[in-house]
Amino acid sequence: MAVTGAGSGQSLNLDTLVRLGRGLRSTHGAPRRLSVPEGMTAPLGCDAVAIPARLGPQLMPRLPRVGCVFADRAHWWWIVPADSDYALRWPAPAHYSPGATLPASPTAPMLVHRPAGTIPYTPPIPLYLALCRITGTTPAWSRTVSA
Repeated sequence: MAVTGAGSGQSLNLDTLVRLGRGLRSTHGAPRRLSVPEGMTAPLGCDAVAIPARLGPQLMPRLPRVGCVFADRAHWWWIVPADSDYALRWPAPAHYSPGATLPASPTAPMLVHRPAGTIPYTPPIPLYLALCRITGTTPAWSRTVSA
């Protein structure tokens, strides 16, 4: 499939149109991401779970291991392995962020907890269960399934 450019007589194929579309999106700037601290590696990729800041201090003591945690005035961001949302719906008010992308904000969250060692992850299942517990949400796999 080819499209003729307006007034140019030049034909554009689908690959060119897709490339141009991606270029337009990238002119607005790449999304900001949480970055793993220097000296740490993320061998399983990197996603994040954002929770309201008021819940952050309640979650910390409930977890067997706390990975990197970032915070701003509104949210605490927990680094988890990529695809930790696979077949799992995180309970409200949590927000799952693939690629640890951040919403538009004038300031970036600050690192408030760095674990010992080189792995930045908070284990996602204990984080999920602790979040369910403090929000009064029944874990998804415990809910009754109707036919």
